[in-house]
Amino acid sequence: MSIRINPSILSADFANMAHDLGLIENADFAHVDVMDNHFVPNLTFGPQMVSRIKATSPVPLDVHLMIADQDRWAPGYAELGAESVTLHVEATVDPVATAKRIREIGARVGLALKPATPFAAVEEIAAHFDQILVMTVEPGFGGQSFMVDQMAKVSQVAAFRSTTGVNLWIQVDGGVDANTIAIAAEAGADTFVAGSAVYGTDNPALAVENLRKIAREHSHH
Repeated sequence: MSIRINPSILSADFANMAHDLGLIENADFAHVDVMDNHFVPNLTFGPQMVSRIKATSPVPLDVHLMIADQDRWAPGYAELGAESVTLHVEATVDPVATAKRIREIGARVGLALKPATPFAAVEEIAAHFDQILVMTVEPGFGGQSFMVDQMAKVSQVAAFRSTTGVNLWIQVDGGVDANTIAIAAEAGADTFVAGSAVYGTDNPALAVENLRKIAREHSHH
C-alpha cells in the first residue's frame, strides 16, 4: 500500500503561494482547506483562490471542504480541477448523491469525520467514497495537538477496508508530525496531512521525505 504525504497549504505563505507550492513538488497532493466561517470558525480560500492554486500547483489538489451547504458547493471544486474533494458528513444532506456527482465530474471524493462523529455513523455509506478522513483535531485552525483517541476510529476504518475489500484511502489531518505520523500509520492510516511539520521547517521537501519514510516504516503493508 502506498503512503501519501499531503502538505497543508494552510501553513504556507499566502502571499507567496506559487513559491511555497513549488517547495513541495515531491508531495503526493497539496491539501487545501476551504473554510467559510460558518461550519468552522475560520475563513480561508474560496473557488477563485483554489482555481489559482490549481494553476500553479506542481501536485494534485486534495480539497477539504469545511463549509456549510456542501451538497450545493462541493461539485464546483471538482469542476475547477481539484483531483480530490472531501465532504464533511456533518455538513451534507445527501453525501452519497453529492459524491456521485463529484465522481461523475472526474474527481476522487472523500468523507471527513469530526472527532465526535463515529465511523459507525457512516459505515453503510463508506463504500461510495475513495477516502475517509479521520480528523485528529477539531477542524478550524492549524497548530492544534494530535488527538491520539482518534486512532481507534482509524483502526475501525482499516478493519472495514480489509473486511469489505473497498479500495479506500485512510487519511488523518491535524497535529501530524514525525512522532504522531508513526502512531497513525500503525493504526492503519496511509494518507497524511501535515502543515507546520512541512512548512515550519527550512526544507519542506526534505520534511515530506522524512514523514513518508517514517510512515512507511510503521505501516502494516
